[in-house]
Amino acid sequence: ETPGAIPDTVNGAKKIREIYFKANADYSGRFTVPVLWDKKLNTIVNNESSEIIRMFNTAFDEWSTVPGVSFYPDDLAAEIDAMNDSVYDTINNGVYKTGFATAQEPYEKHHAALFASLDRIEELLGKNTYLVGGRLTEADIRLFTTIVRFDPVYHSHFKCSQGTITHNYPNILRWLRMVYQIPKVAETVNMEHIKKHYYMSHVQINPTQVVPVW
Repeated sequence: ETPGAIPDTVNGAKKIREIYFKANADYSGRFTVPVLWDKKLNTIVNNESSEIIRMFNTAFDEWSTVPGVSFYPDDLAAEIDAMNDSVYDTINNGVYKTGFATAQEPYEKHHAALFASLDRIEELLGKNTYLVGGRLTEADIRLFTTIVRFDPVYHSHFKCSQGTITHNYPNILRWLRMVYQIPKVAETVNMEHIKKHYYMSHVQINPTQVVPVW
């Protein structure tokens, strides 16, 4: 129903819960995305983004137009893992820990950790083009998905309000624009979909479901 949305052409599902129940009729856990679906076995292969991105790095090289290109090269693996661990805890997941805090003390704790980590990334990108090894890696891709949402969603919706990427983090903003302009990246970002998902899904945070115009 939303312009630009692609229907489920495999199972015809309208909601993600239908996919989980198709894989396991007795499923009782959370319904999360992303989901990697096996059409032959009719089941969910994986629903953890950090593992799916690692699979996509090499598992489909046979059909890739650029086989052999790796965003997780062996010589940088340890550095990428360390960066991923830090970024996930304080930024990727940090915005959620901040936004879903239900008391002032944990909110302020997670908020402070989030912006301290953004400050470190800002300093790092003031000296380097990319996060690790001077080239685009998995670490950049994982951070990009959070930073591209930060100003239009997390700053207001999740009360990550100390600053914005646009006005307070010039090095991160330069990096964000650079990654966004890499061929094929921009077409993965639909800000209208992103905003509607967050502002209309979390009624405990935004009970009116009003979506900001920007």
